[in-house]
Amino acid sequence: MAKKRSATSRLLRILLIIVVLIIAGGLIAKMTGMLDGGSGAYQVQTEKAELRTITQLVSSSGRIQPETEVIIRPDVSGEIIELNVKEGDYVREGDLLLRIKPDLYEARIDELNAALLTQQARMEQARSAMLQAEIEYRKVEPLYNQDLVSELEYLQMKNNYESQEANFTAAQYQIESARAQLRRAEEELQQTVIRSPQNGTISRLAVEVGERVLGQAQTAGTEMMRIARMEQMEVEVDVNENDIVNVSVADTSIIEVDAYPNRVFEGVVTEIANSAQISETGSADQVTNYKVKIRITTPHNLNMTGSEFLAVNVSESPDDAESPDFKPGMSATVDIRTNTVYEVVSIPIQAVTVRDFSQDTIRNSGMGGEEESNLENDTSDDLEENGNSPGRVEEDFRRVVFVNDNGIARRVEVETGISNNTHIQIMSGLAAGDEVVTGSYRILSRDLQENDEIEVTNPN
Repeated sequence: MAKKRSATSRLLRILLIIVVLIIAGGLIAKMTGMLDGGSGAYQVQTEKAELRTITQLVSSSGRIQPETEVIIRPDVSGEIIELNVKEGDYVREGDLLLRIKPDLYEARIDELNAALLTQQARMEQARSAMLQAEIEYRKVEPLYNQDLVSELEYLQMKNNYESQEANFTAAQYQIESARAQLRRAEEELQQTVIRSPQNGTISRLAVEVGERVLGQAQTAGTEMMRIARMEQMEVEVDVNENDIVNVSVADTSIIEVDAYPNRVFEGVVTEIANSAQISETGSADQVTNYKVKIRITTPHNLNMTGSEFLAVNVSESPDDAESPDFKPGMSATVDIRTNTVYEVVSIPIQAVTVRDFSQDTIRNSGMGGEEESNLENDTSDDLEENGNSPGRVEEDFRRVVFVNDNGIARRVEVETGISNNTHIQIMSGLAAGDEVVTGSYRILSRDLQENDEIEVTNPN
């Protein structure tokens, strides 16, 4: 029994010690501010305003395409009997690409030659008849003047001569028509031989030997192939209407291609569309974009410019041998440098926030919490019914930053300029060296107010 009482006594002593330790810990935590929020200071991150060069960027995405790409379509219809190129081949201007079966066009030429000879023979017949009629007319004319033949006979001879003369003129015109048809047939025969209109690479081949193609006499002919200047590639992107006003021809740009994730290429804006491309017309999701073309200025596709060109460039610059091989349709992202300012006061973008200065008026007016809450909960429907309420203060949103003033947050109104992906230009309100609050986002965007205590917790 004594042992049981002794064990109970030890357990009570242990519980008493634990309770004392808990109470002591609570008192220490309360004294150090661990339980009641400590000093009440917001823990923030800061950064000093510095002089920087800022380049404003307009970002967009699009696809790579050749600057110059010619679609080869036949002018005549027929069967392909010879094809001298394959996709990816480099060709020069005038090189033979393919032949279309010429039999029908050769037969047409023979037919038109025979028709021309026939017309020439008919013209000679008309000439002979005209000369005979002229002789008879010249013979009867002096006799008529001497009243030796009747007027009726004279007029018949005259009309016959004029008719034969007209027939001869018509025969001459028919010969010209036959010659024109012959020239056209000869031109069509020449069009059965397709040659390259420029230097370039066969970027697409859509036909094979034996296929029949349709000429573009009445409709668009069959697309047989495309020839592109692969060493002159561009990126076509869509730029939103809000950003297009900042883009100008000759603006430089940074190009990132998905197929080359670890490389950056240079480009320059060459064309800006004047007409808009509107999607989702008439809906809430309507988007207005403008086409912009950016030429890739970094050397590329040197192995697609002919063996002579490649040999010269590789020998002069060994780095060119590692030039990228862009293909039409590759995805790319473009950052267009639209404006640059040098050595201006700048801070991180997230340091700039918005505050409603009308709340200062409410606080300074001495309104209680209930009155202030009523003002904040005043709805637009009440304003439409009652007009502008005397107690209603219009919202006054302004851009501000919070400056660290020896542990006190000072709200400073600022005027901003251009920005890049990380920093924004401060045109007025700050000077280089001012320490501004940059985070956290929740504290900076909602909680932090003028004269609040702050504690800087920048990582080392």
